[in-house]
Amino acid sequence: MNIAVVGTGYVGLVTGACFAGSGNNVICVDIDEGKVESLKNSVIPFYEPGLEDVVKTNIEEGRLSFTSDAKAAIENSSIIFIAVGTPQSENGAADITYVLNVAKTIGEYINDYKVVVTKSTVPVGTTEKVRDTIKSLSDIEFDVASNPEFLKEGAAVEDFLKPERVVIGIENQRAGEILKELYSPFMRSQDRAIIVSIRSSELSKYASNAMLATRISFMNEVAKLCELVGADVSDVRSVMGSDKRIGRHFLYPGLGYGGSCFPKDVRALVNTAKENSYDLKICGSVDDVNNEQRIHFLDKIKNYFKDEIKNKKIGIWGLSFKPNTDDIREAPSLFLIEKLLELGAVISVHDPSSMHHVMEIFGERIEYSKTNYDACKDKDALVICTEWSEYRQPDFNHISSVMNSNVIFDGRNLYNRRMLEKSGFKYFAIGI
Repeated sequence: MNIAVVGTGYVGLVTGACFAGSGNNVICVDIDEGKVESLKNSVIPFYEPGLEDVVKTNIEEGRLSFTSDAKAAIENSSIIFIAVGTPQSENGAADITYVLNVAKTIGEYINDYKVVVTKSTVPVGTTEKVRDTIKSLSDIEFDVASNPEFLKEGAAVEDFLKPERVVIGIENQRAGEILKELYSPFMRSQDRAIIVSIRSSELSKYASNAMLATRISFMNEVAKLCELVGADVSDVRSVMGSDKRIGRHFLYPGLGYGGSCFPKDVRALVNTAKENSYDLKICGSVDDVNNEQRIHFLDKIKNYFKDEIKNKKIGIWGLSFKPNTDDIREAPSLFLIEKLLELGAVISVHDPSSMHHVMEIFGERIEYSKTNYDACKDKDALVICTEWSEYRQPDFNHISSVMNSNVIFDGRNLYNRRMLEKSGFKYFAIGI
């Protein structure tokens, strides 16, 4: 099939590259000509395991190309995916301006039957607005569909190639059959396509992310209670996770969720409810708890130093909102760095992939360490913000030998408290 993907961000690039990998001819479109030229040379603008190889292979095979010429891409494609950003507005709503701008462009250049698919995460009713926008500009026949992505950053290629489900929202069967055929190479062992209405498809993405975010915030509240009553949240999580009705996923307490999806999607869902005169009390509380969790962890640091943070040297391991990505959007580390700087701390950071993004925000206000151990040298405390694999079993004897004070604040509960305390460390984690 001939496919156009408009938008070469995280979702668009993974989508385009993986569809090309199954034999389709894919044109990825972006208005940023510099980015297009970089992608033509297989230079990926973000870190995602395995993606660079997929892009490079399909460029070499002639199935994947990049352009800023939207007209040519639209005219030469039978399926058009809209995968542009939907940033958060001041009131928490998703801004669909870019989505509708793409719809206008499609309306201007559509030349024969197309299936136009919203891949971006969009509020309920957006795909209908895309349809109406195109119709206002053209009489040529087309169909619209909703096909939300469920990709986990750090495992996006694997998720796309082996999907748990493929949600397809349609108005008529023709578009559904075309999209099922497009996805068939990824569902050979089992048909995982779920065909629903367009509005149900749009809402399913927000509802799914809100549920996962709810589990995270719930466990963070349980962790706070554990600290107050003398329980261990690891034990509590183990008991809860053994119940098949609950399961073990997303029951890890920590600094709260971040990234491009959970924060934005929870707030957008709350805003959608408000627009329909309904108060989503649980989702609103989920967002509140998530924000409070970072303050709670900061208070652990402040309390240990008795609010005397000025000139304290603090090393931070992990900057991205989760491991295996360089995405720092809504990352808890950014909140902690900013607050500690305001209190007068001297900060050194390390992260395997995202320090260049953090440098754009903080510049020379903090120090960037070449290795994780460099971030510990002469420090009064070490703070863990992201659970990268290389941080899981460090050389604690070496850490002890280079730090001024053996103090660790672990926002991801990576280590065994008893072991560290026996080794002479003061260890502060979540919910223990």
